[in-house]
Amino acid sequence: MTSYSLMRVSRLSLDSFAQRAGIHPELVRRLVALGLLEPTRDGSGRLWFAAPQLQVVARIQRLRAGLSVNYAALGLVMDLLDRVEALEAALRATGNRLPSNTVRSPSSMARCEE
Repeated sequence: MTSYSLMRVSRLSLDSFAQRAGIHPELVRRLVALGLLEPTRDGSGRLWFAAPQLQVVARIQRLRAGLSVNYAALGLVMDLLDRVEALEAALRATGNRLPSNTVRSPSSMARCEE
């Protein structure tokens, strides 16, 4: 019988993080080296990840699968998508609407479909 913890995990070890993300620990290390994931290190140098970093991995996997973005370009693409989302949020906050011919970010398109 499988048991599930009812507690929220505040941080995950490298192996636990990789298992939950469904990727190999070596790929996690590569994403850290590229600056795409932001772990903390303990006194002995082990990597620890906050649970929200799993969402970052999911985003990376979507970009890789859907748009064939290579690992080197992922940081730039993710930064640009974050900036577009922030600009769209600022426009919404001021009550301005985007022109109908404006290209929208994938995250805003998902909100429109809801």
